[in-house]
Amino acid sequence: MSDIKSGGKIMLVGIGPGSHDHMTHRARAAIAEADVVVGYVTYIKLVADLLEGKEVMRKGMTEELDRAVHALEFARAGKKVALISSGDAGVYGMAGPTYEVLFQAGWTPESDVAVEVVPGASAINACAALVGAPLTHDFCSISLSDLLTPWPVIARRLDAAAAADFVVALYNPKSGRRTQQIVQAQQLFLRHRSPETPVAVVKSAYRRRERIEFTTLASMSECDIGMLTTVLIGNSNTFVRHGLMVTPRGYANKYELHGDGSTREGEKPGRSLSTGLIGWTENLRLDHADGVSVAALALRHKLPTDYIEMVLNAPVEDAAAQEAVAIEEPEA
Repeated sequence: MSDIKSGGKIMLVGIGPGSHDHMTHRARAAIAEADVVVGYVTYIKLVADLLEGKEVMRKGMTEELDRAVHALEFARAGKKVALISSGDAGVYGMAGPTYEVLFQAGWTPESDVAVEVVPGASAINACAALVGAPLTHDFCSISLSDLLTPWPVIARRLDAAAAADFVVALYNPKSGRRTQQIVQAQQLFLRHRSPETPVAVVKSAYRRRERIEFTTLASMSECDIGMLTTVLIGNSNTFVRHGLMVTPRGYANKYELHGDGSTREGEKPGRSLSTGLIGWTENLRLDHADGVSVAALALRHKLPTDYIEMVLNAPVEDAAAQEAVAIEEPEA
């Protein structure tokens, strides 16, 4: 491809989970101003009522690069193109492949073709909203599709996330031909998590055939799971109550909730009832001074020995100054 000199525009539009109620105002406006809309056939159907008067290019599931190439061709001809993805265009969507095509074509941000990424609610957001508040603490997402990523890489990520006690969203968990990936993911998680760990299986969030099933880590592979499903695996503190999946962040420990829902006085914003980094470091040094080996400390805290050594050998911080900063800058 030659240098781009057209004055067109590519809008990488995340249309959200599928319901118009959950599509951003900017996403709707981007489709409205587009001359051409390019997308996977299923996504085109989700916005069919917004496409009157538009040139529409429908593509199959495995034609991602082809979609990006056609979007570029239309933009080079001076047209505004909405290249749509479900969820967010930058989360397993078309933003990445499109930038790869653009860079290969010699595009830069100063080129005459403008590029805009229009964010949308990803499946992880949509599914979490439907089941409660499972993402209140640290979480990650992992795709089980091994079409583009070698399975050993995926397996290492699963094992690391399970060991680190992340809440995990599994994208692309199963298809007609990929049936064992979800089983192996389950086995990897069971190495580190209780069989009773809560799991939510959400199919077609905010779409016509929406289905939600609560289960456990021990039973999750027995659920009805397919390509339109997202699997949310809780961490060691996640619980399900009254049909809602919740992952506490620790506010109840910080503020000590009373039975009426009020909090006790005395706990300052930005402070924590946990020892935090400073307190933990002090205790680590005291334990080491009392004769506890680096290897034993690493095993106790489930951390690498070289990290423990680094902490022990680091300069001693001024705890009072650090506490003052913590009070001035409350934790988000």
